[in-house]
Amino acid sequence: MALNTHKPGFFSRRVTKGATMGAALLFFIFGIIFWGGFNTAMEATNTLEFCTSCHEMEENVYQEYKPTIHHSNRSGVRAECSDCHVPKPWIHKMIRKVQASNEVLHKILGTIDTPEKFNKKRLTLAKHVWETMKKTDSRECRNCHNFESMNPAYQKPRARKQHLNAFKTGQTCIDCHKGIAHKNIRDQLSDEELEELEKPNPDFIREVPQMYLDGLKQVEEEEKAAEEKAKAEKKKAEEATKKRIDSAVKKALEKAAASAPAAAAPAAADAAQQTAPISEKAAAPASSGAGSSIDWSGIEGRDITVFYPGQSSMEWILTGKDHGGARPFVKMGDRCMTCHDKETEAMGKKIVTGEKLEPAETLIPNKRGSIPVNVKASHDDENLYMHFEWENSEHTPAPFVDGGKMDPDNQMKLAIMFATDDVKYASQAGCWGTCHHDLNTMPHNPEGQDVTKYIEESRTAIEVKGRRGKKRGGWDKRKSDADLQAEMDQAHFMDIVRFKSGENKVEDGQVLADRIMEGGHGAEFTAKLDGNTWIVDMTRKLSSDKAGDLNMTLDKIYNFGFAIHDDHTNARFHHVSLGYRLGFDNTDVEVNAVKQ
Repeated sequence: MALNTHKPGFFSRRVTKGATMGAALLFFIFGIIFWGGFNTAMEATNTLEFCTSCHEMEENVYQEYKPTIHHSNRSGVRAECSDCHVPKPWIHKMIRKVQASNEVLHKILGTIDTPEKFNKKRLTLAKHVWETMKKTDSRECRNCHNFESMNPAYQKPRARKQHLNAFKTGQTCIDCHKGIAHKNIRDQLSDEELEELEKPNPDFIREVPQMYLDGLKQVEEEEKAAEEKAKAEKKKAEEATKKRIDSAVKKALEKAAASAPAAAAPAAADAAQQTAPISEKAAAPASSGAGSSIDWSGIEGRDITVFYPGQSSMEWILTGKDHGGARPFVKMGDRCMTCHDKETEAMGKKIVTGEKLEPAETLIPNKRGSIPVNVKASHDDENLYMHFEWENSEHTPAPFVDGGKMDPDNQMKLAIMFATDDVKYASQAGCWGTCHHDLNTMPHNPEGQDVTKYIEESRTAIEVKGRRGKKRGGWDKRKSDADLQAEMDQAHFMDIVRFKSGENKVEDGQVLADRIMEGGHGAEFTAKLDGNTWIVDMTRKLSSDKAGDLNMTLDKIYNFGFAIHDDHTNARFHHVSLGYRLGFDNTDVEVNAVKQ
């Protein structure tokens, strides 16, 4: 019997489990078409056009997204809806698409088909997104923003500090960047929800990359060099001004001596004043004492920008949903100046214009938001000397005050506070620890009550967060007189001195349970308006035997802050500094008192 030697055709060959090559090829081609169609459809649902094709998204979140940097920016790179809300890994993407079927259901049901319905559900929807991002270590954020690739040279000081904290403690992008592309409703979270959602996760701790540390060192060195250059240029300008004035005085003396030898001295003084440029002529000084003999021209100063604070109280600083820096302040002991020292001008502008922390009814049109102040310090064996210079301002009447001047008698007031680290918050916030939400002119000031500055040590409790509608502050939680005396005996107070220009008066007191503006050993001030520049010198004894005076020793560091009431203002309508460190012959502090 003959054998069948006919070979099957290529497409008829069996390849696996009885399937022919032709069937396999058809299946392969069908698979490509199916997979290609599936992915095409999948990608079509990831486009901005698809996401905004329903009016629920187009009328609400899309309109909020368009003005943000994720939609339009200098680099032209746009992050669309899917970049933030659809995972790139295939399995996670499929899970997200399945979950999206629930959104289709609610589209059919009309759950959020009007702006009113959407806003009612907004917090719930946002919490779902925040919780998902928290669980995934902000996976979608990190598709574009990689911690390890960040260059601190292009970050603000606050961002550098907080990103460094994030590396070390295990925080993730969404902890700080809620509302980055949509309306920020972070403040609608309860304190407990916020604390749980933003607490660090040890699983997210990363080693700080050497590249980041190198960049941090580089930018700090560059900033230091820029500061040194600015100081050198300022010193050069001051020396040139002094040289010009000395030359004018010398010429005036020579001229007076030549024309009237017998009356040379008085004539020379008049001639010197007339010959000096207008901007260099000193107005008659308002003085509370003889002043000091310190030669300030040889002492290096520090530029500190005081800013308009609005209604930012200590309670506001400590509440996470009000102040994004509350966690690093409370949990990590960060100082205000660490994050904000170079941001005070921008902060003051936002507040003075009513963008935040100042209600419309108390806005002062055209009031400046900040004042750059040059601060110098010196000492001898008995006294601390401080020198302040800043530019005067034009009058901007307060529309809510008759006559526009809150304090008609005093064009300017300068207040300075000192404290040790033993006073709570003094090392972090300076004199801010005396400002509370229930003080006079503040939001929760109790009707009919005169509540002046106080510190936490003087109260049995302070309502910080205002839970369940409670008023924030502690005006009615005052400690007993015996307990207050015990706090005073431990130097738990802030020593305050204040100079009033119009009254030519010095007030010396302290802040514990109240602001007491009397007592103390009495500081001395000299003040003058030199052209358009205020120049104020303070002389203060290092040691005193009077209650409310902070005794200073040259081997310790102290906290200080100061406030300027310019243009006849009063109460909280001043400009105030962050908290700074004052030391004696110590270059590691912000303000160094140099011995003369």
